[in-house]
Amino acid sequence: MSHTPFPPRTERAVQGRAPLRELTDELGVLYGGDWNPEQWEPSVWREDVRLMREAGVNLVTVGVFSWARYEPEPGARDFAWMDEVLDLLHEHGIAADLATPVASPPPWLGVEHPDTLPVDADGVRLVPGSRNQFSPSSATYRAHALAITRDLAARYARHPAVRLWHVGNEYGQIDFGDEAAHAFRGWLRERYGTVDALNEAWGTAFWSQRYRTFDDVLPPRRMPYLVNPTQSLDFRRFTSDQLLACYREQHAAIRAAGATQPVTTNFMGFFPHVDSWSWADDVDVVADDQYPDQADPRSPADAALVQDLMRGLGGGAPWLLLEQAVGATSWREHNLPKSPERMRLDSLQAVARGADGICFFQWRASTAGAERFHSAMLPHAGPDTAVHRGVRRLGQDLAKLRPVTGTRVPARTALLFDWESWWAAEEPGRITERLRTLDQVRAFYRPLWDRGIVVDVVRPGAPLDGYDLVVVPQTYLLDDDAAKSLRAAVEGGAGVVVGPMTGVADRNAHVLPGRFPVPVTDLLGASGEEWVALPDGGVEVVGTQPWAPALAGRAEVHAELLRADDDTDVLLRFAEGHLAGEPAVTRRRTGPRGGTWYVGAVLDEGLLGAVLDDAIVRAGVGPAVPGAVPAVHPGSHVFAVTEADGATGVEAVRRGDAVFLLNRSGEHRDVVVPGRWTDLLTGADVVDVVPLPVHDVAVLIPVDPTMTNSPDEPRNW
Repeated sequence: MSHTPFPPRTERAVQGRAPLRELTDELGVLYGGDWNPEQWEPSVWREDVRLMREAGVNLVTVGVFSWARYEPEPGARDFAWMDEVLDLLHEHGIAADLATPVASPPPWLGVEHPDTLPVDADGVRLVPGSRNQFSPSSATYRAHALAITRDLAARYARHPAVRLWHVGNEYGQIDFGDEAAHAFRGWLRERYGTVDALNEAWGTAFWSQRYRTFDDVLPPRRMPYLVNPTQSLDFRRFTSDQLLACYREQHAAIRAAGATQPVTTNFMGFFPHVDSWSWADDVDVVADDQYPDQADPRSPADAALVQDLMRGLGGGAPWLLLEQAVGATSWREHNLPKSPERMRLDSLQAVARGADGICFFQWRASTAGAERFHSAMLPHAGPDTAVHRGVRRLGQDLAKLRPVTGTRVPARTALLFDWESWWAAEEPGRITERLRTLDQVRAFYRPLWDRGIVVDVVRPGAPLDGYDLVVVPQTYLLDDDAAKSLRAAVEGGAGVVVGPMTGVADRNAHVLPGRFPVPVTDLLGASGEEWVALPDGGVEVVGTQPWAPALAGRAEVHAELLRADDDTDVLLRFAEGHLAGEPAVTRRRTGPRGGTWYVGAVLDEGLLGAVLDDAIVRAGVGPAVPGAVPAVHPGSHVFAVTEADGATGVEAVRRGDAVFLLNRSGEHRDVVVPGRWTDLLTGADVVDVVPLPVHDVAVLIPVDPTMTNSPDEPRNW
């Protein structure tokens, strides 16, 4: 099957160039973090830029939380200090990512204009004194935010240090107040046209909820019992759209001032309050903040999933890691540190998976405020520290990776994810609240990561041309477009794996009548009639003849009563309980390589891995057993390695012509890589075997140029 990494998408351009290309061509991989000079005296600024240069920093984000400094009194403007900051950065050859400061208004705005402050679901108006204290529906807030942004953009649109614009910060504010209610009604009028159409969409015949007029509709504030699920879903859609409208206003103001630099904002991975698919076309470059939990041994896989999502949001283009922690965070209940070696591994993992910039929060540790114990590139103890030595080493490494900037990460496996489906699937009043969409996405992704298979995270309904395997962990709202796309993939020879609680409801969150998943039962050759919550401890599931009769494990939390068609194999059955003897997993063969798998339960890691192995082998996207293939598999586009000692634990990804090998095993590894290579990080020549010390990384490029084909074709390593 020919490879199309992503469906056609308008390529973003600034002055006719791809986003960031001019900057990365000049500077290589972007490296730095948030810098908050307003917290320090100017003498410290000069020390900072000197240390930045010595550490290899070439990009810093400034001004994120500077509104009160810019505008100490209503209508006042103090830009002189930022003039000095930007001039200082330019003098030292450091690019600025200049933020609009609108994420944290000055206290006087909330005091003088309480309507700018958000109201929670209980009707409590929040107060200044923290951050994010604004309502995205407040006309007063938006007018003040636009005014400061216009003045900022007019002053700095052409400043030579400003190479990127950063709108707001971590958008995700929710407001249930009266102004939000008014805006919500307008949003509903535009969506539905008539109140009768709204009543139909919301199913208001239930519980006597029928509305006589749009003016009677309120946000889903605290109610005596469960909220109408479609009302809640629409309010989530509305909130995401309101925040996007705030971003668009800022973006337009920057452009109106004549700024030509790329404009972005920072996403937060699988953040629940913003539908990033709907935002993706409005950012010139996708940027993200990532803070995996060091206490979770599976966090490297979960971080890789987020990085694959960022590529998906950008249509496969390079993206920016704008925030991560150098060491410990300060906002979890218990914050484990990140060693310099782990920091390096995590950063280079992001580069391997498409990042053209590696940044941190923050440059210099704050001595006051709520994040005074959050780690920083320059810690409280100063530069003569293990943390800062790790920062300098990473800067040296990234400087050597200039050849990978602008290149892409090919994948032959797609994983479907949708924010609206996530929202709808987790409304209260369902079979079990223990079944969570993101848990399922991670559960299906982790075996793929373990097996060295790079994944594109794709929106349901997008074309799936070129993918040999499509994984649908849990897509509660599976509409006709998504079903059509899956059918086309199967007809094209791909394998499709569908997880539980998929295809349950339509876009209004109404349950689809019939055997589920209604839109694709014929495609799967199996269908369900009952969703079943499982008892604590789960139930046993066993393999069937002739597939894997010795295989056994457990299903927990959720299962489904399935029926397999005559042309469909049953791979696993329930061995006990309410569903004893019934199918747990089915497979329908659709050709020499393709097929459809229906996973009708939340399976333990071993069982789910075995099912995915079956799909992987039939689809030809990677090895059935990790480490079994001694070279890049032509189907997976992932460097599946064998190790000289037969062990596992090396994450391997190809980006462009470079192969990244990351040793996460905790032990020395000798990795078999047939052929002649050069390690970009060390400059060493490598023939057939790469020695990888504990927590080390190699980035290999082939010495023999015949080892690569055209950019659109698989490489023949």
